[in-house]
Amino acid sequence: MQQNGSPGSHGPDGSDGCTGERQAGLSFSPLPAATARARRFVQERRTLPLPRVMVVFSAAGDTDKPADAMSSSDSAEDDFRKPAPPAANLNLGKALRSSLNTSQERTAAMVTTDSTEFPEVIPLNVGGTYFTTRLSTLRRYEDTMLAAMFSGRHYIPRDAEGRYFIDRDGAYFGDILNFLREGELPHRERVRAVHREAQYYAIGPLLDSLEDTQPLTGEKVRQAFLDLLPYYKDNLERIVEIAKLRAMQRKARFAKLKICVYKEEMPITPYERPLFNSLRFERSDSETKLFEHHCEVDVSFGPWEAVADVYDLLHCIVSDLSERGITADQQCIGVCDKHLINHYYCKRPIYEFKITWW
Repeated sequence: MQQNGSPGSHGPDGSDGCTGERQAGLSFSPLPAATARARRFVQERRTLPLPRVMVVFSAAGDTDKPADAMSSSDSAEDDFRKPAPPAANLNLGKALRSSLNTSQERTAAMVTTDSTEFPEVIPLNVGGTYFTTRLSTLRRYEDTMLAAMFSGRHYIPRDAEGRYFIDRDGAYFGDILNFLREGELPHRERVRAVHREAQYYAIGPLLDSLEDTQPLTGEKVRQAFLDLLPYYKDNLERIVEIAKLRAMQRKARFAKLKICVYKEEMPITPYERPLFNSLRFERSDSETKLFEHHCEVDVSFGPWEAVADVYDLLHCIVSDLSERGITADQQCIGVCDKHLINHYYCKRPIYEFKITWW
């Protein structure tokens, strides 16, 4: 057996090439050894699974030069550099996760800002009327305008003294706050006005509570009755227009109109009803036109089928005109005396409306 460094080794001159070079002080080239290691690695990789740690060779910047050196020796360089793409994907995944974490941190910071932006006690200036309440009171119900205004997502102007300003009539804002604080409802004479304010601020629970009280409950019943007269609103407009035109033509403070208000097609007595019913179903076309005639009046209301009487409809007409600021007085001045058929006459009641303008 030969010892290391003895003559007769593998070198061409009878000595070990590597040892001789070390002894002679010559420069050592790692290319043959690196190439052999690369070939052995390629051969082993065909049978063993590719470890993920191989991405380090392509990701590190200082390994580019050895890779270039090995590419000049054989075709093993292509297989050796294939694990490079997963390193880019891992870097992309890290970037996405970092961006997601940053977005979540910003969202959490915004939520924290929303909850701490306003003081616990809020000074308010509602149309020139001052109020002071807690922030939790304004946020009592989430789906309201007040909760949205003081959520931190919207800009709220302030007056010269730093109060949060709401450009709304403050006469009924105290009723809004009383409901938000204790669920208290306003008095009956303030219900309609508070209902309008609750609609503006979109306070659903307050709207539901107000609609179950007078006078809003009565308004629902009244509107159900008026729905039986499809031309009711149009007739109101005609009353106003005719009264205005006559007052301007005569330069008068008031104007008078004749209005027919009838519940049935033709008022009859109980003794006349059987004969009238027979005429209703057995009359000719010409007779039908007589029964459906228009009285010589300015506006006509009717007929309808409901328990509500003529006086109920008259009350509705006067009340709705009063809501528009128009003063109206009415009185019955007789009935329509037009002859219809046989001994039957129209007999619809005629009312005179007096519209006062000033």
